[in-house]
Amino acid sequence: MNLRLMTLRLRNLVPLFSLSVVLAVGLKAQSVDDCLACHSDSSLTMEKQGKTVSLFVDQSILKKSPHAKLVCVACHVGFDPANVPHKEKIEPVNCLNCHANVRTKHQFHSVAMREESDASLVASCKQCHGTHNVVRPEAASSPFQAARQPQTCGQCHGDVASVFVHSAHGHALQSGIQGAPTCVGCHQNAISRPAPGVDSTQWKITQEKVCLSCHLDDPAVRARTAPSARFIASYETSVHGAALARGNSAAANCVDCHGSHEMSKGIDPASKVNKRNIATTCGKCHADIAEQYKFSVHGVALRRGVESAPTCTDCHGEHNILGPKDPRSPVAPANVSTQVCSPCHASVRLEQKFDLPTHRYQSYADSYHGLANQAGNVAVANCASCHGVHDIKPSSDPTSRVNKANLVKTCGTCHPGANENFTRGAVHVVVTPHDDTPIYIVSTAYLMLIIVTIGGMFVHNLLDFVKKSKRQLMMRRGDIERPELPHRLYLRMSLSERIQHGTLLLSFITLVFTGFALRFPEAWWVAALRSVSPMMFEIRGIAHRVAAVIMVAAGLYHVYYILFVPRGKRLIRDLMPTWKDVTDAIGVVQYNLGLSPTKPLLGRFSYVEKSEYWALVWGTIVMGATGVILWFDNTFLGILTKLWWDVARTIHYYEAWLAALAILVWHFYFVIFNPDIYPINLAFWKGTLTEEEMEDEHPLELEEMRRGDLGIDEVEENKPGSSANRF
Repeated sequence: MNLRLMTLRLRNLVPLFSLSVVLAVGLKAQSVDDCLACHSDSSLTMEKQGKTVSLFVDQSILKKSPHAKLVCVACHVGFDPANVPHKEKIEPVNCLNCHANVRTKHQFHSVAMREESDASLVASCKQCHGTHNVVRPEAASSPFQAARQPQTCGQCHGDVASVFVHSAHGHALQSGIQGAPTCVGCHQNAISRPAPGVDSTQWKITQEKVCLSCHLDDPAVRARTAPSARFIASYETSVHGAALARGNSAAANCVDCHGSHEMSKGIDPASKVNKRNIATTCGKCHADIAEQYKFSVHGVALRRGVESAPTCTDCHGEHNILGPKDPRSPVAPANVSTQVCSPCHASVRLEQKFDLPTHRYQSYADSYHGLANQAGNVAVANCASCHGVHDIKPSSDPTSRVNKANLVKTCGTCHPGANENFTRGAVHVVVTPHDDTPIYIVSTAYLMLIIVTIGGMFVHNLLDFVKKSKRQLMMRRGDIERPELPHRLYLRMSLSERIQHGTLLLSFITLVFTGFALRFPEAWWVAALRSVSPMMFEIRGIAHRVAAVIMVAAGLYHVYYILFVPRGKRLIRDLMPTWKDVTDAIGVVQYNLGLSPTKPLLGRFSYVEKSEYWALVWGTIVMGATGVILWFDNTFLGILTKLWWDVARTIHYYEAWLAALAILVWHFYFVIFNPDIYPINLAFWKGTLTEEEMEDEHPLELEEMRRGDLGIDEVEENKPGSSANRF
C-alpha cells in the first residue's frame, strides 16, 4: 500500500471517527452543523439501487436556499444516529408535509402524486426544484422564471419544449411580451390528457377556460389580439361550445383547432388555422365532408394557391359556428345564398379576376327562388340546393349536380316529375339582347309600353288637373258663377254593378300588395308584415291565389252579365269604342291647353272609362293566363320549357306594373283627385251621381236621360225605393 492510498483512507476515517464520537456520547445530530460534520466531505457516498450516490452537501448553496433556517432532520425524517447502518429506515423527503397546497398548484403532475407513495412520484419535487439548491420561484435566478420555463420543463419534456419555443406563444414569451403564456401558467390547471377510459369532457372544458382566461379575461392580451372580445366569447354559444357544455367530449375546443404547444397565428403556413390547413383541421372530426370539399371546385382552387377560394371558415364562420338548422347561421337555408354565396359571386372584382360568369347571384335573387328565399321561405331552392354544399363542382364536370346530364335529377328533388323541358332554358336568366332573347324582347316592349302609356296618362291628367283647379278657384272667388242645378240624383251603377266593382276592387288591391310583396321582399312595408309572423310568406301566397280566383270568378260573372242581363247588354254596347272617342280625347287636350274655348260633350262612357274598361279586360285575361302557368309550375315547365315559363313570368310581372300604375295614375285621378269631385266620387258606393256631376262629366247622357231616350228614370235626392236601387 503506497503512501497516497494510506492518506486517502485516513482522510475517510475522520468523519467516521467524528460520528463514532457522537455515538459514543449518546447524542443525536440535531443541527445543520452536526450533519455537515460528515456531509461536508465531497467523497462521502453510499450505494443505492446498484449505483453510487454522493452524500455531499455544498454549504454555500445550502446557505442560499429558502430552507437555510431549517435543520436537516426537518426534512430527513427517520434519521437515527444510533442506527446509521440501517439507512433503509430513513424515510424519503416528503415536501408535502410542509407544502400541503402543492396539489392544487401543480395540476400538471398531480397524476403522479399518489397518496400512498409520494416518494415514487413520476416527477417529484426535487426533479424540478432540486434538493439543497432550491431557489424561490420569484428569484431572478430561479429556473421557473417565465423565460426559463421552456428550458427547465424541457429537461423532461424535450419534444414539447422544442415545439413550444417556435410557436406564437413561445416567441411572445422570449420577447418578454406581457401576458405571454408559460408552461406553469397553463399547466397549473388540469389540461393534460386524462387517463384512458376517463371522461374527457371536463378536461376539454378546462382547456377552453384556460385559453379564455388570457384571450378574453386579460385586458393586456385582449388589447393585442385582432378579433374582438365578442368574437372570442362567441365560441361558448357556438355549435361546438354548446355541445361541449352539454357533455359531448367529441366537440372541438380551442386546442382541437389551434393546437396546443405548436399554436401559431393564421398567417403562419404551418398553423392549423392557416387557410390552406383549415380543411385538414376540420377534417379530423368531419372526415367525410373534408373529402368532399377536397375535390370540389373550391378545394381544388385553394390547393392551386387561389387564396380567394373559400374554405370551411369562410362559409361556416370561425368561433361563432352555428348549426345549419339554426336560423342565425350563415349556412341556414334562408341565409346561405345571401350571406355565403353572394359576397363572392356578386363581387365584380372576383368575377373579373377569375373570369366567373357575371350576374349569377343577381339572376338568382331576381328569380322566384331568390325572391321567395328573401321573403322567408326556407323550403324554396337556394344556391346549395342545386350546386351542392361541400361537393360544388363546375357544370363542365360530369359529376356536377348542375351538369347538363344531371339537371333533370337535380330539379326533380324539388319538382317531382321533372322532364327534359325543365332544362331547356337558362337557369340563371340574364336579360340581354344576346342572352334569353325572347325575355329581352318582352321586357323591353313592356317597358316602352309602360313609359308611353303611363307617361301619356300622367301628362293628360296633369293638364286636366291644372284646368279644373283654375276653374274651381275662379268659382270660389266669384269670378265664375256656379250654375244653379236641381238637387237630383241619377243612377250610375246598379247594385249588381257595385258588387262587381267592389269585388274587383278588393281582389285587385290584394293581388297588387301580395304580388309586389313577393317581388320586393325587402321593402319596408313587406318587412313590417313579415315581422308579424314567420308564416307570413305562406299567408301571402294563399291570399294572392285566393284573390286571383275571386277576380277571375268576378270576370266570368261579368261575362254572363253583359251577355244575358239586359242592363249588362246595354253596358257593353255603350262601352264599345267609337271614332268620337278619338275626337273627344283630342278635343279635351286642346281645351285643357287653352287651344279650344269649349270642352267636348261626353256621353255615358267617355274615352276615359272605355280605355280603362278594355285595359282591364285585357289585363285580366293576360294576368289570369300567366298566373295559371306560374301557379302550376311543375305542369307548365314540363309542357312549355323553362324558357317560355320565364317569358310568362316576365309578362305577369310587367303587366302587373302596367295595371297598378294605370289604376293609380288614371282611375284614382278621375274618381279621387279630380278637383271637380275631390275627395271621392261616391258612385261606387251609392250608385248615383248628382246633376252637377252629370252636367260636368256626362252632359250627353244627362240630356238623353232628361228626354227619356235611355229609359232610365231620374232619381230625386234621398227618395227611398227609387230607381237608384234597382238592378
